[in-house]
Amino acid sequence: MNSQLVYKKAYWMAGDVWVLIVRSIKHIYKNYDQLLGLTIQPIMFMLLFRYVFGGAIVVDTGTYVNFLMAGILVQGLAFGSLTTSFSIATDLQRGIIDRLKTLPIASWAVMMGHVTGDLVRNGLQAFILISMGILVGFQPTASALEWIVIAVLIVLFTLAISWIAAIMGLLAKTIESVSWLGFLVIFPLSFASSAFVPTETMPAPLRVFAENQPFTHVIEAIRALTLNRPVGNHLWMALVWCFGIILVSIPIAGYLFRRHGGR
Repeated sequence: MNSQLVYKKAYWMAGDVWVLIVRSIKHIYKNYDQLLGLTIQPIMFMLLFRYVFGGAIVVDTGTYVNFLMAGILVQGLAFGSLTTSFSIATDLQRGIIDRLKTLPIASWAVMMGHVTGDLVRNGLQAFILISMGILVGFQPTASALEWIVIAVLIVLFTLAISWIAAIMGLLAKTIESVSWLGFLVIFPLSFASSAFVPTETMPAPLRVFAENQPFTHVIEAIRALTLNRPVGNHLWMALVWCFGIILVSIPIAGYLFRRHGGR
């Protein structure tokens, strides 16, 4: 009897999560802002750095577009994950989360719906960016196994940034303040990294920061894997950073959500 109750409870909880995941995914094609952010914005960044800055930046290994691809990809994933912040802040401001709390559903399903929807968005964005990169000269040489590892890194990195974004969405007092929070966190991490230029060209203090922050390790791991080069310690450091951020962020997001009255 107890096992049947556990099974039924698990079934209904899975149903709660699925309904809210589908809700978040529907926002992708029903919300024009998200659709443009998913397609036009990453393509514009790719073309900008490829053709405007690419001629002025020289890298020691291979072409600049091959160097650029991993940086553009990670930057796109990071900024794309901020959709979670806007979605949660919007739901809070409009009272949607308060309405969901009155229903007999698992409260954590609300957060999982937003974060999983983000994962789907970033998966689509990664596909668009890689396809666009190939059209403008990106020449990956990764094996099937290396592409699987890249996909795992994309998933883990998205989850890590999405849970940070969830915290920002819960902390934000207004929807407008979400933009500033995202800018303050994501902008320095994405640009003060090895995304667009080698860290060797940076001043010493900035170089130390750039070489020891999570974005650089994820970028360098993906860059090495796509070009079939030695990964060094970047892969395991990227995994440590991603898992560490996820393990710390989930309890904080849960606490903040309960503080808003969740069960």
